Amino acid sequence: MSEKLNIEPDLCRTDDGLDTITGKWKLPILLHIMKNKTMRFSDFMRAMPQITQKMLTKNLRELEDDDLIKRISYPVIPPKVEYSLTEHGKELEPVIDLLHQWGIKHKQYMQDKWNKNNHF
Repeated sequence: MSEKLNIEPDLCRTDDGLDTITGKWKLPILLHIMKNKTMRFSDFMRAMPQITQKMLTKNLRELEDDDLIKRISYPVIPPKVEYSLTEHGKELEPVIDLLHQWGIKHKQYMQDKWNKNNHF
């Protein structure tokens, strides 16, 4: 990317985007939905055994309020609820992928830097 970044620092909205997906659980929840397309509450509990039901419910509601995921409740017994990405949420996929790729490079960069500085 040789193009010059054209964002005025005082007008930058990255915080608005980051505030929506940061936290211990939001990104893992989104990644699980991106991988599986549709998930039920019990699927999340199995995929992320460290999260509590209360915390999962809270994060799912926040992601739903931000229109990143949709909740579909089926009128059956026992209750069936599924979560999937909204069209708005799908826009995050390439952003998260780029951040993931950068994270891999950054980790290697920092490891190389550490090795260089601590080479005896």
